[in-house]
Amino acid sequence: MHAANEMRKVRQASRIATSSRSARRSRASPMDGLREFLGDLKRQGHAQGNFLGLLNVLIGRQILSRAGTPLSKGLTWRAAAEFLKRVRWDKEAVRELGLDPASLPPRDRQRYWYLAIVRAKVDSPEATQAGERLAVALRAAGYSVGPAPPGPAAGETHGPEGRQQETAGPSH
Repeated sequence: MHAANEMRKVRQASRIATSSRSARRSRASPMDGLREFLGDLKRQGHAQGNFLGLLNVLIGRQILSRAGTPLSKGLTWRAAAEFLKRVRWDKEAVRELGLDPASLPPRDRQRYWYLAIVRAKVDSPEATQAGERLAVALRAAGYSVGPAPPGPAAGETHGPEGRQQETAGPSH
């Protein structure tokens, strides 16, 4: 009789664990939605030929899914690099930025994308224009893309995590 009680407890614990795992799977995180968004862009070719625009949108704008669910409010450079790595974005896309893929770390994919983002000047007026072109294409595909943030003042740029840095002028 003791063994029967033990078996019943094991079965009950197994059912609880199974239902807990399926409940976790059904609660998709916003990061899963962003990964699906990037996968969709990759499959549909919306960002093909406009990699600078993609970086501008990922880093500086809010993105909503077709259903209106927030996917991103703007990513850090590191987070954008991580997503590009996870969806296995074509490494040749850096050629659109004027970069040679051979000049970037070949084995560390996240570092590869991070350095490409660093060199892309994602807050430049050119990047903002490219981001707007991509936003128009994404809106036509059913996504909602927020406006570009205001640009930096003359002679300033923003670093990898949004910190302001001087780019011109005398050093003291």
